[in-house]
Amino acid sequence: MLFRNAAIPVRHCWSSPFVRWQGALADVSSLDLAAGVTAAALAQREVAAEAIDGLVLGLTIPQPQSFYGPPWLAARLGLGHLGGTQIAQACATSVACLAVAAQQVELGGGGTQLVVATDRTSNAPLLVYPRSQSMGGSPALEHWVLDNFAADPNTGQSMLITAENVAADGGMSRAELDDLTLLRWSQYQAALANDRAIQRRYLQPVRLPQRQGRTLAIDADEGVHPYTHEGLAGLHPVQARGVVTPGTQTHPADGCAGALVTTVEHALALTGQGGAVARLLSVAHTRTERARMPKAATTAAQQALAEAGIALSEVKYVVTHNPFAVNDTWFARQTGFPLERMNPYGCSLIYGHPQGPTGLRGVTELIHALHDAGGGIGMFTGCAAGDTGAALVIQVDEGLPAWLYD
Repeated sequence: MLFRNAAIPVRHCWSSPFVRWQGALADVSSLDLAAGVTAAALAQREVAAEAIDGLVLGLTIPQPQSFYGPPWLAARLGLGHLGGTQIAQACATSVACLAVAAQQVELGGGGTQLVVATDRTSNAPLLVYPRSQSMGGSPALEHWVLDNFAADPNTGQSMLITAENVAADGGMSRAELDDLTLLRWSQYQAALANDRAIQRRYLQPVRLPQRQGRTLAIDADEGVHPYTHEGLAGLHPVQARGVVTPGTQTHPADGCAGALVTTVEHALALTGQGGAVARLLSVAHTRTERARMPKAATTAAQQALAEAGIALSEVKYVVTHNPFAVNDTWFARQTGFPLERMNPYGCSLIYGHPQGPTGLRGVTELIHALHDAGGGIGMFTGCAAGDTGAALVIQVDEGLPAWLYD
């Protein structure tokens, strides 16, 4: 899927901090979180309600009243004139939301789309499905998060097993995966330098009113464990005779993220003199072999690049959703892309995975990394449930006038 006139102003993408599940956001509806964080992000960027023409909401884990998701969120943001679209595509939700927003911008004759992705893996719902034909009418139960993490209904295999399968296919060692995690940890630590100067440009603090006049305030990621060589080496594999440990896979989390998608000309206008925009070039959704989920990030990336007519050698940075260290290791082996030029500000392997917003935080970090490097082509890619993957190719341009795109 190609785009020619869809862009995100560099300053107009953001993410909340991510909080490890059952932490400070465990009892906060992800829609409440999205309303608070998005309202603050729009106010900080001086985006008026009447400047927004559409809303795309990414939400994969049901919340109370999420049946009314987009119009309810819109109303709480002062966008009562909007309805909106709601998308749930597991870990690929953010890419799907950005693609829909870009299509609306290009096919709808312009306008500005607000993309919001939000999820809470904590306290996920326990669903009760009536079964009138069962003995005594006893219901079937499903824990939305735990049961679906445990097995893909198509293969009967868990996501962890898909990582072990790919590790076996690639002959990956335990030490190799530990080393990859340590690299990603060091990159995340670099983004925390100078009192989190890098993160403060795109992490939108959480400020939510609580009972008795209190405020829930979260300024930085919570629940990220420190990584050391000795600590990783001391962990036992999750599966007997496996290579994946708790240290080389991500943790579930809660959070939200957002962005404005608009025409290139309007994006340039929003940035002001000498600003920068991220042009959306192509999106690809792919599926790989059965029970080989981590491979899908690589196939999606290859397809997105082919559709855009761009060689991997032209790409400055790749950011990945990598729930397992296996993902990046496989990508580097298959493509030859340097591991050091992937995930310059960290990744979901380290700071956690709230499902829907994970990809949008990754895209936000990619945009800022390219901006810091003076512009260039970048790619976000990641795997998703069902042995699928999604990738987005972008190009950040620095301070260029709109007429260059005519």
